[in-house]
Amino acid sequence: MSAEVRRAAVLGHPIAHSLSPVIHRRAYELLQLAWTYDKVDLTPDQLPQWLDARDSEWIGVSLTMPLKTDVLPLLDRLDPVVRSTGAANTVIFEPGMRCGYNTDVEGIVMAVREAVAESERAQNLACGFDRALVVGAGATARSALVAAADLGCRSVDVLARRPEACSDLLTTGAAVGVEPEILPWRDEFELDYDLVISTVPAGVADDLVARVPEWPGVLLDVVYQSWPTPFAQAWTDRGGHAASGLEMLLHQGVRQISLMTGLDVDPGLIRPTLLAAAGLDG
Repeated sequence: MSAEVRRAAVLGHPIAHSLSPVIHRRAYELLQLAWTYDKVDLTPDQLPQWLDARDSEWIGVSLTMPLKTDVLPLLDRLDPVVRSTGAANTVIFEPGMRCGYNTDVEGIVMAVREAVAESERAQNLACGFDRALVVGAGATARSALVAAADLGCRSVDVLARRPEACSDLLTTGAAVGVEPEILPWRDEFELDYDLVISTVPAGVADDLVARVPEWPGVLLDVVYQSWPTPFAQAWTDRGGHAASGLEMLLHQGVRQISLMTGLDVDPGLIRPTLLAAAGLDG
């Protein structure tokens, strides 16, 4: 085991519910690293002082809500995905520099690809999606829009409760060559899409249960507490395949680990520990 001790953490508010430490700590065991990974409850106004106080033991941090956009002015370098999404969920500390990354996009892409591989009905989508819908319009929705573009979606719609507040989404779309159509949240809306990515908090998508089509495609619901959600349950009851946000969390975390350690770890070796921690191991 490497004797070098390095420190990392997940920051956010609230943070007690975060399962990121489960992923990172299990990876450190597998990689034989004597590293630590903690939870730190921070509000946006506390973030600058906290980052300034880090010493050379710190290799990086993960960021969850509400810090993914507030951190941007505090960074010295942004990767292209951060620039297109306007959100960073990872900060790597390099000598004299803070570098921002967004691994949420890769997490979504990998979760969707696994869902396609596991669903017989979705096998015809393996060569590419035609139409996708992103539910929600926040920072995670921007990552979902970029992920949909990466997955080859030819058209992407966005279902928003406040269509007038989607300017950031349109900016993200322009950055990746996608012009999303912003749709108002309405009762008669049908979810007849190859791919649906729901980025809204638990309970919000319950309104969409009655809108599940007769032949649903693939759903990624970023919620993972109390899985399956009513939305995901309705989706699978109709024969569609629904992936939970736990898969997105796993894959974005594995990418963060690679950025922080310079080493790769098999997500399949972490998944059982994560499922057990989430109470989904059987």
